[in-house]
Amino acid sequence: MLRSLVGSEMCIRDRISVPKSTLNDIYKKVRNYPWNNIQKMDGWLHGTNHDYLKKISKYWTSKFNWKLQEKKINKFNNFTTNIEGIKIHFIREKGSGKNPTPLLILHGWPGSIVEFLEVIEKLAHPEKFGGNKDDSFDVIAPSLPGFGFSGSPKKPIGPRKIAKIMNELMTKKLGYKKYIAQGGDWGAAICNWLGYDHSKSCRAIHVNCLTMRHPKGPQNKSEKEWEKKFIKDQIMEEGYRTIQATKPQTLSYSMIDSPVGVAAWILEKFHSWSDIKNNNIESVYTKDILLTNIMIYLITNTFNSASWIYFGRREEGGRNFPKSFKKINVPTGIAKFPKEMLEWPPKSYLDRIFKIYQFTEMKKGGHFAALEQPDILVKDLRKFLRSLKYNPYSHNGRGGSL
Repeated sequence: MLRSLVGSEMCIRDRISVPKSTLNDIYKKVRNYPWNNIQKMDGWLHGTNHDYLKKISKYWTSKFNWKLQEKKINKFNNFTTNIEGIKIHFIREKGSGKNPTPLLILHGWPGSIVEFLEVIEKLAHPEKFGGNKDDSFDVIAPSLPGFGFSGSPKKPIGPRKIAKIMNELMTKKLGYKKYIAQGGDWGAAICNWLGYDHSKSCRAIHVNCLTMRHPKGPQNKSEKEWEKKFIKDQIMEEGYRTIQATKPQTLSYSMIDSPVGVAAWILEKFHSWSDIKNNNIESVYTKDILLTNIMIYLITNTFNSASWIYFGRREEGGRNFPKSFKKINVPTGIAKFPKEMLEWPPKSYLDRIFKIYQFTEMKKGGHFAALEQPDILVKDLRKFLRSLKYNPYSHNGRGGSL
């Protein structure tokens, strides 16, 4: 490890290096999985497809190369720091322009920093991909507390608390006075709280998912119809969410010693929540991408603590903003992908939550936007940045608010 001052406080430069013994232990458990004890069910209707899980498990132990994926992560500068007693891991890629905009990008569950490996360089160095240096970002991509290479809190915490930690990372640890934030899934919920609680420093947010709700609920016919449909559509997706929000520890006992079990739990979500073709998960993702994301949960033993965020949100008050909620008044960009599993409400509902500067309806893509459609998301973020720089009605009342 190399100790270095990367902002206003000490952070430690780090490299990801998983011991061979850890990898061998995982591969041994995958090879020894008792397939004959699992009743075969065709397709994905009842959960993860038996044949596909067996197929990817075989690839896992014969062709998958973790060390190659490790190199892709270590291609970027990795750091750790301590915030409120929790080790926080993050990637930091400084932009190549004269004045790059600080951008905090946040993953969710069951994702990880793997979601951003294809967008970090494009955001930080647009000129390498036919773009303009003036559109560059300083990209900060953390592992959320309890996820991946970050440490775990002593007890479950929710997105509002995590937003406080992320704001401290950007301001006190890295020394940014102003920044913008982007996220989907839990990353979007954290962005909401950053824009609401920390607007002095988080000057704008860009989200591709709506996880929070207005405390007054739907107000007109179209909004009420959306809520009714949303509740109906989510019935078949509530199982995992309810378990992780109420009894995450019980689930973790069964998962801690079963890499195949963890893979099944995660793969089913990537299949259900993505814009796949012909029911084929590999029409969007390669086996290597899927397994790298799964491996991060396994090598760090964070399947348990990563699920705590659901419990933490329930303790913070659940999906609804508090009754005292007032509009998030920082400029907001919304990227609406067609296969997002949390269906977006009518714009009238969104206008009561956000100060919308940009609303883009995408033609393709699902829940894991940065991983599914990296170029589309990058393009939308660049467009949003330009609107912030040149809009005379920006957050501080002047053009170039960032």
